Amino acid sequence: MDVKLKQCFIAVDDFDKALAFYVDVLGLEIRNDVSFEDMRWVTVGSPLQPDVEIVLEPPAANPDFSPADREAMARLLAKGVLRGVNFTTADCDALYQRVQEAGGDVLQEPMDQPYGVRDCAFRDPAGNMLRFMERREG
Repeated sequence: MDVKLKQCFIAVDDFDKALAFYVDVLGLEIRNDVSFEDMRWVTVGSPLQPDVEIVLEPPAANPDFSPADREAMARLLAKGVLRGVNFTTADCDALYQRVQEAGGDVLQEPMDQPYGVRDCAFRDPAGNMLRFMERREG
């Protein structure tokens, strides 16, 4: 089978803050910006991976969600309990410093893990956890 990841979705509550973080701080590029009815989706991705995209979407972007579902999703996003994305990087410490200097919400400073990576973690402006991993030799 020929199966590859194409897109993943991250809920955001403020597109301006999200884009400032994902584009200006992390260096991802905007690939698409779509509005439909009262919703907006912005697709970003790494220039190093032109075939993989992250879709930034409003919480509860499903048009079939009830008002109660939308409110529940907004509360979960505000608590920071929705899942995020794991990234790889060639230099975890340099990335950590860049995100920290930009005011990123630090969850974990860079540390060596027993499973062969050095990693750190932040929350994006919407509260999603993002982990950045550098593969260690040996």
